[in-house]
Amino acid sequence: MIKSPIPYGHQCIDQSDVDAVVEALQSDWLTQGPAVERFEQSMAKYCGAEHAVAICNATAALHLACRALEVGPGDVVWTSPNTFVASANCALYCGASVDFVDIEPDTFNMSPELLATKLESAAKQGRLPKVVIPVHFGGQPCRMDEISALAKRYGFRVVEDASHAVGADYHGSKIGSCSHSDIAVFSFHPVKIMTTGEGGMAMTNDPELARRLRLFRSHGITRDPKYMEDETEGGWYYQQIELGFNYRMTDIQAALGASQLTKVNQFVARRRQLARQYDAAFRGMLLQPARLADGCNSAFHLYVIRVAIEKISHTRREVYDRLREAGIGVNVHYIPVHTQPYYRRLGFKRNDFPNAVHYYEGAISLPMFYGLTDEQQQFIVGAVAEALQ
Repeated sequence: MIKSPIPYGHQCIDQSDVDAVVEALQSDWLTQGPAVERFEQSMAKYCGAEHAVAICNATAALHLACRALEVGPGDVVWTSPNTFVASANCALYCGASVDFVDIEPDTFNMSPELLATKLESAAKQGRLPKVVIPVHFGGQPCRMDEISALAKRYGFRVVEDASHAVGADYHGSKIGSCSHSDIAVFSFHPVKIMTTGEGGMAMTNDPELARRLRLFRSHGITRDPKYMEDETEGGWYYQQIELGFNYRMTDIQAALGASQLTKVNQFVARRRQLARQYDAAFRGMLLQPARLADGCNSAFHLYVIRVAIEKISHTRREVYDRLREAGIGVNVHYIPVHTQPYYRRLGFKRNDFPNAVHYYEGAISLPMFYGLTDEQQQFIVGAVAEALQ
């Protein structure tokens, strides 16, 4: 018997997670303290990065990444239109402007070829981006070696929006190692691979960027005499040297995150198994899952299909509604950012990025989470087949 509804994503919390949170609650620290530092060290070790900075959520982490890279008025930041709005908004928070690079029609990630073409044109106009933010959509890494090569050629910085990609691999290295970027950002929202409730992390190999991330995370305040503008007055003394924010993570959240991290490989392995089973079941159906690019090993935060609405007698809305009526909590990721009313008011038009719009018009996200059973998945596959008829 299938328990309904089946959500598109769901956290996995076991007794060890509960015990870790209870231990934190019974400790001397509830706000940012030793558990945060331990979690940061564990994430850095897991990813193979030099530094990890825990932040209250991934949106804040993207904002701090832009601030750490000194994005400001007059600068331009490019990202993918196929993402949540936070990937673009983070630049606007800094007073910069935003533009987009269209996606590949089969991986749904930023196209390096279109990026190269856009950069060539921007160089002629003297309007190159200061930062490019590729988004590892659904958990699949972008083609970061090509993006990194373009960054070296044109002189922009790279921030990986890896919110979907904890546990993903790119050519044998963990996403978050920053092998091809300045900063990588993770999300620990409950529907992601692992969770801290709300929470995020910024990874970097640059000690100065790590220092700036930590500074901006906590009001722009330092207690380190090395960075103060005059002599310290005593052990209580601090100085605000930048305009920062309160973007700290709590020890309660960090305790949960550290516990979840011990199981992240298990979580990702099950998601990959589910993805393989979906792939096999959908062969021959009028739909298109994301193609995995060479060297990319997705973490499968999402399993998205693009329904071939050009070849069936139903609209995407009708297919979506049929699946919802069957008790399957499908979703749509994402409405292209440039089509949002706010961005239309900035001058963007729907057909500016046609690959993203074409993808969106047929996209449906199917349930994908660690606790999804084979029986539930078979039910979903059957419902999709029926909905397409």
